[in-house]
Amino acid sequence: MKTIFKSLIYGMVAASMLTVTTSCNDEWEDEQYEQYISFRAPLNDQGITAVYVPFTRKNSEGKAKYGSGISNYELPVIVSGSTHNNATRVVNFKHDPDTLNALNWARFATREELYYKDMNPYCEFPSTLTIPKGQDVGLLNIKIDFNNVDLVDKWIFPITVAEGDGYTPNPRKNYKKAMLRIFPFNDYSGDYSATSLTIAVKGDQNSTGLTWLRTYVVNDNTVFFYAGRFDESNPQRGKYKIYAQFNGGKSGTIKMWSDNPEMNLVVNKEASYRMVESEDQTYPYLRYRNVIINNIDYSFDDYTSLSGSKFSYTVSGTLTLQRTINTQIPDEDQAIQW
Repeated sequence: MKTIFKSLIYGMVAASMLTVTTSCNDEWEDEQYEQYISFRAPLNDQGITAVYVPFTRKNSEGKAKYGSGISNYELPVIVSGSTHNNATRVVNFKHDPDTLNALNWARFATREELYYKDMNPYCEFPSTLTIPKGQDVGLLNIKIDFNNVDLVDKWIFPITVAEGDGYTPNPRKNYKKAMLRIFPFNDYSGDYSATSLTIAVKGDQNSTGLTWLRTYVVNDNTVFFYAGRFDESNPQRGKYKIYAQFNGGKSGTIKMWSDNPEMNLVVNKEASYRMVESEDQTYPYLRYRNVIINNIDYSFDDYTSLSGSKFSYTVSGTLTLQRTINTQIPDEDQAIQW
């Protein structure tokens, strides 16, 4: 009797294990979630996605791919799910100004001078993208023309996955929509360490400094930055642009000027620069590219901070930009560790 009872118990356990195994296999093979269509555009703490692209996109021969000042960004489009894409899908996209308007209102309310501007007039993208069966990611090519784009304004390109047949846009708004803050770059643009830069009221021996100074692209060899302590958060920033044209290759001189006579910019000394590259001692595939700007020496007038008053400042010192480049990645914008 004991033998028969043991046999029954063993049989029940074996059947249960077989059922569990079969059930697990079925779950593994079946899609656990709906295969939604999403963008890969992670948001930062400002609710946008920062995208860096070269001011002029070049081909493998180093020539302009689309023309001077024209670049592109390939936005990843994902078929989500626990299994591979099980059908060929033709996905629709459209410009999304409504979400940009909502973002501006949520962040800045009535402070319209701080609003992001819509970059759609300078962008081109296909209205559809075909993602073949078995392929989980497609790339939506967005072409951007930076000619005549003034980076004093904060530009965002808003885009969304539109409704269509054979697929469902991700129901989460931050997955089916992308708010792309597009930054063009050249060899000299970016965030410079400014700890060696001093700012003082003209005629006063006391001075203060900056931590960082950001430069923005004008063309392939020219950038601009804001005088003194003005930065992107100041609504009067556009009146204090200083242009810097780099003349040379790995080293040379910098021509500086302003297009606003009211700020009374005076360049007291010709600035110079040099570009130095080195390899990481531990990871030799990493290359450090440093741009060092010496002999910065200028003065300007701040005529907007206090109504009816004017303050004269002198600025002098050195700026240093460092880029970390992964030489194993062929695409320039992907290789730089932003």
